[in-house]
Amino acid sequence: MIQYLFDKLLSEKTRKRSERVIITIAIVSFIVHLIIFTLNELGFISIGNSSELFNSPIAAIYTPFSFILLYEVYLLVYYLPKSITLYISKQYEIMTLVVIRRIFKDLANLDLKSDWFTSTYDLQLTYDIISTLLLFALILLFYRLNSRITKKNDYTAEVSPTLERFIQRKKILAIILVPVFLSLAIYSFGNWFYNDLILHTMDSNAFGDINKIFFNEFFTILILSDVLLLLFSFFHTDQFSKIIRNSGFVISTILIRLSFGVEGITNNMLIVGAVIFGVLILALHNGYRKTVLSA
Repeated sequence: MIQYLFDKLLSEKTRKRSERVIITIAIVSFIVHLIIFTLNELGFISIGNSSELFNSPIAAIYTPFSFILLYEVYLLVYYLPKSITLYISKQYEIMTLVVIRRIFKDLANLDLKSDWFTSTYDLQLTYDIISTLLLFALILLFYRLNSRITKKNDYTAEVSPTLERFIQRKKILAIILVPVFLSLAIYSFGNWFYNDLILHTMDSNAFGDINKIFFNEFFTILILSDVLLLLFSFFHTDQFSKIIRNSGFVISTILIRLSFGVEGITNNMLIVGAVIFGVLILALHNGYRKTVLSA
């Protein structure tokens, strides 16, 4: 039953099919967003002033990016049974895309007439652009560090019964996460759409920043998943380096989750700091293994 559910939800065939569906939905949603913006500007419909997503046609890019992010969430779960480091790297990629998506929203509210350093949107745009470059570079470094240890393991890797059980537990966790994240995405979007666009009752403090919708709860669930992975790993290995590495990844995820509770430069510092911490943990893990194995 586990293998059947896994093949249905997380097989390579399902991944490719999901990719095509998401790309199609992203294109359609972009066109629909532009149509709604045009109808609102012409006065045929009234959306109200509560949403920042309809202030400019540039903000329409925000919508397809949201669906692309959902596909990245699926990829995160897809890679979970395969590799913990790839699973963590997808978390970092998701946060980078969240920051990029926020840039598109801020570009729609860019104010070039006033002093740049007195405008909240202009400052946030500056923070996000710098953060994106740093995050992209850190993720590249993370992949390089992971590839080095992966190449070494490819020559000596043996699938032991303990490892098979560990992979099986990760598959079960991945199967559970698929409907959980899908339900969370539907609920978060439906709640925002109904309250903000239909009833116009959502005030600025109801959801906070629109970027927090779904991803606030998403990273809370990820923290619980990371803790479970850490506990599962104790059945698989007692190596000090791997325990520290997996524990460090949990801390990195917690830092990312904390970033949703603050705004401005503190938000960006927490995100970048979380990824830096993850990269350093992986680098130290590799160095420790190299030193111990060569001793």
